Amino acid sequence: MVNDSHAISLSQPKARRSLQARVAWGDHVVTVGGDAPVRVQSMTNTDTVDAIGTAIQIKELALAGSEMVRLTVNTPEAAQAVPHVREQLDRMGIHVPLIGDFHYNGHRLLTDYPDCAQALSKYRINPGNVGKGDKHDKQFGQMIEAAMRYNKAVRIGVNWGSLDQELLAQLMDTNAQRAQPFDAKQVMYEALITSAIDSAKLAESMGMAPEQILLSCKVSGVQDLIAVYRELAQRCNYPLHLGLTEAGMGTRGTVASATALSILLQEGIGDTIRVSLTPQPGEARTQEVVIASEILQALGLRAFVPSVTACPGCGRTTSTTFQELAKEIDDFLRAQMPVWRSQYPGVENLKVAVMGCIVNGPGESKHADIGISLPGSGEAPAAPVFIDGEKAMTLRGDNIAREFHQIVETYIEKRFG
Repeated sequence: MVNDSHAISLSQPKARRSLQARVAWGDHVVTVGGDAPVRVQSMTNTDTVDAIGTAIQIKELALAGSEMVRLTVNTPEAAQAVPHVREQLDRMGIHVPLIGDFHYNGHRLLTDYPDCAQALSKYRINPGNVGKGDKHDKQFGQMIEAAMRYNKAVRIGVNWGSLDQELLAQLMDTNAQRAQPFDAKQVMYEALITSAIDSAKLAESMGMAPEQILLSCKVSGVQDLIAVYRELAQRCNYPLHLGLTEAGMGTRGTVASATALSILLQEGIGDTIRVSLTPQPGEARTQEVVIASEILQALGLRAFVPSVTACPGCGRTTSTTFQELAKEIDDFLRAQMPVWRSQYPGVENLKVAVMGCIVNGPGESKHADIGISLPGSGEAPAAPVFIDGEKAMTLRGDNIAREFHQIVETYIEKRFG
């Protein structure tokens, strides 16, 4: 019996109101926060001094879907290389904004190398690494002045591995005087949040426009990240960058990042994300971009590539044909997306189904834009193809995979061309 007393509510991510920042290079502007989509960000692991190698990796990350790319600027040589990296990217037609990652000496590098300051689109400032004592505010101020001079956004990025120890000690002393002191971890959370917000307010007092300030408070524990960002989101309206720092390798890093980021994004918290995945030996750096994009797509927040639904296989499936075909179609769609984004607008919303038997095959195929149900154990050697919910044809013989591949290409050209 259908319960018609109330409708089941549709699950949608909550909305958080934040300021909207602009991260730009020339005419290419990436808006962050406000009503802009959640952005994907990544970071190079090349030596920035190697301008050619760094530019090549940035191109790969951008083509994979990274909308901003951060690179290390840690020495005078790296600062001198940044304009050359930017020049190489512009020659290749890659206009992705670059973010300079500064620690300890950013105030000197931005002052001494104005071409570097100009070539970057955003500066990452770690308030725990800008100087101690009387030097802290002065050196922080030099970086903010450079950002205002060149009209750049800044991300004030606090990390619990490099937290401002003076602030932490101060908060611990204050906590010790409480009648009921907070837990040590709660004091750590407070230090992270206070460092970020106080630094942002200090930047504003120096003349920085609040809409050009982004914040992050990165930790490496899933529950820690959730707790910190929930509180941070309540206390400010700056755009927030999410990321589980040092997430780890492979499955662990992927699952930990997906878990933490998905919970926060579903609550409307987060304006840019990065999956800080340690690459497996021989694994492409672009894997972190793919995972970040998949998180947003799985939540229904954005669409980056056409989705391919495929069954896991069971005793009913007779071969690996459906697995091979699903992978072939998925790889093909991903490989084509850098070209198709402009050639076939909307193709990222395409849904393809490749199923291995009759149980869920026809149903899933009908729900997809285009789908195929391959024969399973004991089934007739025929593969019905469904297009826009209707059975369009049945494929037979040894060339089913090749024929379906061509049907998908034709469908894309017809619908999105």
